[in-house]
Amino acid sequence: MTGSIYDELKDRGFIAQVSDETAVRKMLGEKQVTFYIGYDGTASSLHAGSLVPIMAMVHLRRAGHRAIAVIGGGTTMVGDPSGRTEMRQILDEAVIRAFGDAIRAQLDRYLKFDGVGALAVNNADWLKPLNYIEFLRDIGRHFSVNRMLASEAYKIRLEKGLSFIEFNYQLLQAYDYLTLFRSHGCTLQMGGDDQWGNILAGVDLIRRVEGAAVEAMTFPLLTTSAGAKMGKTVQGAVWLDAGLFSPYEYFQYWVNTDDRDVGRFLRLYTLLPLEEIRRLESLAGSEINEAKRVLAYEATILTHGEDAARDARAAAAAAFGGSGEKDVASLPTTVVARARLEAGLGPAELFVEVGLAASRGEAKRLIAQGGLSINNERIDSLTRMLTLKDVGPDGLILKAGKKKIHRVIAG
Repeated sequence: MTGSIYDELKDRGFIAQVSDETAVRKMLGEKQVTFYIGYDGTASSLHAGSLVPIMAMVHLRRAGHRAIAVIGGGTTMVGDPSGRTEMRQILDEAVIRAFGDAIRAQLDRYLKFDGVGALAVNNADWLKPLNYIEFLRDIGRHFSVNRMLASEAYKIRLEKGLSFIEFNYQLLQAYDYLTLFRSHGCTLQMGGDDQWGNILAGVDLIRRVEGAAVEAMTFPLLTTSAGAKMGKTVQGAVWLDAGLFSPYEYFQYWVNTDDRDVGRFLRLYTLLPLEEIRRLESLAGSEINEAKRVLAYEATILTHGEDAARDARAAAAAAFGGSGEKDVASLPTTVVARARLEAGLGPAELFVEVGLAASRGEAKRLIAQGGLSINNERIDSLTRMLTLKDVGPDGLILKAGKKKIHRVIAG
């Protein structure tokens, strides 16, 4: 890598806002910096929309800086109003702990927590023991209600109603930064651009309480060129948990990237050198598919490991023109009771069941348009029934269009 890590992040498209660009570039270029990003445990898995901050941490860690991932066991109990029009669901504490443990394990795959170059902490450890009256006196007095209400996160919520518990969130996040500054020498907080107000509140709190200058950086909130929210599909979120979204499905998500997004996504979601990315994004016509396959393979390695990425790539080759028993076995698979197939199943019902169509109406429309096939044979009748006779050695191979595929086996 040539140049500074700050310029590397900027060239790759990671940086949206920064508190003091000159200061941040200098600190990242002259010494080891301890930085942090927080992850609230609102689900059992992160999704592809979380990858920009994760990848930024990976780049900084590789450049020799020290990463702290804060698992929000305390802040999740309050709920962050940023970027939301309604209050988050209040979760049971045991559920929050389980979600936090799962997220920590996912982050470990990217950051390799060794307690030296990267570590994970849980803000429940210092937030839960807080004495509320002391917290208001020692921390709350440094916050201006007028300034908080001017924050974009709170302005949006005021239109629908902002609960008092959510109003405390900015104080808690700022206190996280203060705590990490005191305990770990953390001088840089990063997060999504919707976190800008909360992060700056932490910068200001440390200045007021400790008289120290610390910095802030945010990342863009991405959408695809088609306007879709990053990490979302028609079927739902692109989870990083292989049990919720298989490595094959994950590989296919990236293969199906819009041509206009390939270069941008190669910069953000892979560790390939910029020189190689520039070569790949210069490909035109059908050759752009090479760049998409590279994007899919590199992104899948980072999330699921090289073995899973190889299997997913082989399965895609098998499904769309290749062959091989192991390859087909890597396809996303649903087991359907043998008795149901003996009785006969309508194709529309089956395509909806495995997630290749959103509804029976959509499935019937696709059949009428010749867009659905089973075992590489187009379904040309709405009355056709699928039975055990249709199940081959590899099961039933269902395809919707050219890019969506699923395997069904009898159980």
